[in-house]
Amino acid sequence: MKKVLITGKNSYIGTSLERWLERYLGEFEVDTLDMRNPEWKEHDFSAYDSVFHVAGLAHSDTGKASEETKRLYYRVNTDLTIETAQKAKDDGVKQFIFMSSIIVYGESGRIGEKKVITRETKPNPANFYGDSKLQAEIGIEKLASDDFKVAILRPPMIYGKGSKGNYPKLAKLAKVLPVFPDIENERSVLHIDNLTEFLKHIIVENDGGYFYPQNSEYVKTSDFVRVISEIHGKKTLLTKLGNPLIRLVSKRVGLVNKVFGNLSYDLGMSEYSKSYDIRGFEKSVELTEN
Repeated sequence: MKKVLITGKNSYIGTSLERWLERYLGEFEVDTLDMRNPEWKEHDFSAYDSVFHVAGLAHSDTGKASEETKRLYYRVNTDLTIETAQKAKDDGVKQFIFMSSIIVYGESGRIGEKKVITRETKPNPANFYGDSKLQAEIGIEKLASDDFKVAILRPPMIYGKGSKGNYPKLAKLAKVLPVFPDIENERSVLHIDNLTEFLKHIIVENDGGYFYPQNSEYVKTSDFVRVISEIHGKKTLLTKLGNPLIRLVSKRVGLVNKVFGNLSYDLGMSEYSKSYDIRGFEKSVELTEN
């Protein structure tokens, strides 16, 4: 039996993994730890095979953040991660898994400009959020050894039932807008079930290194809108008529590129020895919406 500690109580991804592993009776024992309580430092990690660290501050409006907010991101996303990993190693844990993000490579490419990340692509954070994740990676990678595996995940946008972030905003628009731009863009995305299945595998294998899990197919933003609207029994007209104007606006408004720009991993980067792509795109959206 694998004993797993999730550091980041009530987090979306941590809770999802806990529920996923409950399906495998007798194979996993999972505990969670609230990292906001300073008493976490007194918790004995020695009983666990793996520590899955998801405690952290999520992406926010980085353009309006104060210096104190920036310092807080580094304290939580960077310092706390390294401190937790060090404790895990000192207590004899065999594996430390860290949830980083594709954001370490910067923002989305502009509309019409490909942005495909390969193994040769160097991280280049566009803001302090991405840099706080990258600095955590650098810090915990130094702790890796034959007896202490460090697994760093850089997933793209994660979505699923109850998820936060960009997906619910897009889903809300899909349910009310009669017309939506049909722009040809290419995005890597990851459904929560595919992520938790991947995590299950690397826990079992006690694997370490950098990982880039994603769905087996790229999607474009209008694909999400089309499928979501169909699931809810409505028809959203996808049109290319306004695309020239949107491309013009995107040169001045970064948010437009975030929605319609390109950001994808080379599919070969995401291959793993065990299959984890258990939800196809349309089925994954159906599970998310129902």
